[in-house]
Amino acid sequence: MITLVDYGAGNVRSVVNAIESLGESVKIAASSEDILAAEKLVFPGVGAFGNMIEILNAKQYIDPLRAYLHSGRPFYAICLGLQALFETSEEAPGLKGLGYLPGMVKRFDIDLAVPHIGWNGITIKQPSRIFNGFQGDEKVYFVHSYYVAPADNDAVLTTTNYGIEFVSSIQKDNIIATQFHPEKSGAAGRRILSNFLDLAAAASQPVQLQPKTRLAKRIIACLDVRANDRGDLVVTKGDQYDVREAGQVRNLGKPVDLARRYYREGADEITFLNITGFRDFPLEDMPMIEVLKQTSREVFVPLTIGGGIRDYTDKNGKHYSALEVAAEYFRSGADKISIGSDAVAIVEDYLKTGRATGRSAIEEISRVYGAQAVVISVDPRRVYIASADDVPQQVIPTGLPGPNGEQFCWYQCTIKGGREGRNVDAITLAQVCEKLGAGEILLNCIDRDGTNSGFDIELINAVKNAVTIPVIASSGAGCAEHFLEVFAQTNAESALAAGIFHRREVPIGAVKTYLRDKVEIRPCFQKTNS
Repeated sequence: MITLVDYGAGNVRSVVNAIESLGESVKIAASSEDILAAEKLVFPGVGAFGNMIEILNAKQYIDPLRAYLHSGRPFYAICLGLQALFETSEEAPGLKGLGYLPGMVKRFDIDLAVPHIGWNGITIKQPSRIFNGFQGDEKVYFVHSYYVAPADNDAVLTTTNYGIEFVSSIQKDNIIATQFHPEKSGAAGRRILSNFLDLAAAASQPVQLQPKTRLAKRIIACLDVRANDRGDLVVTKGDQYDVREAGQVRNLGKPVDLARRYYREGADEITFLNITGFRDFPLEDMPMIEVLKQTSREVFVPLTIGGGIRDYTDKNGKHYSALEVAAEYFRSGADKISIGSDAVAIVEDYLKTGRATGRSAIEEISRVYGAQAVVISVDPRRVYIASADDVPQQVIPTGLPGPNGEQFCWYQCTIKGGREGRNVDAITLAQVCEKLGAGEILLNCIDRDGTNSGFDIELINAVKNAVTIPVIASSGAGCAEHFLEVFAQTNAESALAAGIFHRREVPIGAVKTYLRDKVEIRPCFQKTNS
């Protein structure tokens, strides 16, 4: 029996699912007594350091956790759980961690995008049973803005390179903690969990060690999900956001089935965008909740969900805050939430006053779950202008002249599935959302959507150069060469596609095979020694 500490923040369902997929049973700790009585304890930390420590204090879990750490029994901490083992964190000055290890938690101060999101390698510093069967070149999934800085190196198990060499896992006695997420690291991550649970596994250190690791470019499969005319949830795909064909909603498959397929084909992440519009019924009955729950049982890579993450009142008069909606998604298996049209309204309000309210969905969700959990989905279209001085929006010169030979353009943000344009430009929107706490930008392009003509390189560069958070390039991919083009000509951390994957025109495996030896990627299948 594995006991799991769930202090009420973030996605622990995926950890439970990963452990149960290995044939183990999981008990959720409901009291300090459950922690003290555990045979094996798993502590997945998600969100912000301060929020975590405040909840642990409120639940009176701090002392039981410290007692367990000194008991000699097996303990595995994940991500923020690793950071909790140290004394203090720059994320929450004045709050003390568990203090099991001397040292502190620092924020990345580097010239690369922060958060550090994606698949990176690990340089193994000492033998451990969790690496039994490893080759040494595996990549695992990270998503964090802070890293641990131990006062000494005795407990350092692995390091990883991202602007600096940072400690990515520790091992002391029977205590193991990783900054990366094994439950989101595919076969390699499940092997780590299996080895941790097998106390008889031999300590191992692969012969092939990585002297320096590299972050992989991510290939993301996107599933636009909506109800068809019979009310069934289907995956669809639009041509410049029009999802109907011969009067019917284009049906390209069932969400869970396609997500499972993409995981097996090597997708680095999977994104669900609910484009039906927010249904007017109780949150607990939303079909996408069940889609997430089913998907997270079999898909062990990060899941993002977008659609309807805002304040609303259902048909029964019950009010839900955006934070409550996001919480339900996280607890159903989502790792990140995506905010689209509502982000435009939030930015418009911000631009009117020049001040953050602290109450927007972006701010509240980021404060509780961390910036890395908040993705902003931007749906812009090009507006050509004759002169850069013609509009107040941020304008770029373009190498693709307009219909009347215009040499400049700006990117107008849209809402309601592209049907309504607003006066906010995509560059400004991305910058404001970063200030408010967003951790990633999903950058679509209405003009390229469904065209198979390639990504809008000018748009991607304009936004990427204006923010310091990761950018996902989206819209327009029609062949494997387009992925190489976007990675070679921009600094986007990842690229997303939908229709070409759904219709098997360009399988994910073909994209990765083409990119191999050209771009740092995670191979479709990370083999471990049996």
